[in-house]
Amino acid sequence: MVATICVQPIDTVKVRMQLVEQGPGKSSPWRVARDMTLQNGFLNLYQGLSAGLLRQLVYGTLRLGLFSTLEQRLERRARDQGTTLGFQGRALAGITAGAVAALIGNPTEVALIRMQADGMKPLEQRERFTSAFNALGRIARQEGVLSLWNGVAPTVIRAMSTNFGQLAFFSEAKHQIKTHTHLSTRKQTALAASFAGLAGAIISLPFDFVKTRLQNQSMAGFSRGLPIYAGTADCFSQVIRREGFFRFYRDFWPYFLRVGPHS
Repeated sequence: MVATICVQPIDTVKVRMQLVEQGPGKSSPWRVARDMTLQNGFLNLYQGLSAGLLRQLVYGTLRLGLFSTLEQRLERRARDQGTTLGFQGRALAGITAGAVAALIGNPTEVALIRMQADGMKPLEQRERFTSAFNALGRIARQEGVLSLWNGVAPTVIRAMSTNFGQLAFFSEAKHQIKTHTHLSTRKQTALAASFAGLAGAIISLPFDFVKTRLQNQSMAGFSRGLPIYAGTADCFSQVIRREGFFRFYRDFWPYFLRVGPHS
């Protein structure tokens, strides 16, 4: 929970940047943070904090609990077969746990995005959610319960790709560092974790970007009564066509600073 409080301003800046299309409105993380602070004070960077804490409570708890359960079952099966659980088994447990936790926790992601993006709207159009539960209830009533699972596909893929990137690259990086350097075990682990966080961020950022765009749809605007993006593939296609492939990575540093510490 402490980590969530510390990175919430970075996450809010990242979301704001992801929702701004390429053009005159593009800006740096520092400028976005400065403008938000000048507008309503430093606490403006903590918009959606209650949803961020709820997301961590749901997703973090489920992910760790499921991973532990799956790992124990795979270890028992490996022992019964006269072997030990290797990297592939642990990677499978981590990826599966992340996917299931992301699926169940998606409503908290939607609430978080809506609360963080609310300040981008004109004053007369703002929802002014008072808490995560207020946001969840109002979204469900006004748009239907299924709207709480907007963007679930990229959310699940992001969780899987983040876990895969961190697990796979951490193991390989630590092996290479141990083989080619004389660093202490602690330094080897820290350096390997840095590489793993970097790899996880590079692999998962496009899915995080699409997730943000899809989950913000009801506030992003509508064209002839239809959402701007028809789904994950359509969002990828439109962003690449209109803003360029590297638009997915324009917000890399805020994203890396948010996910890196969890490696």
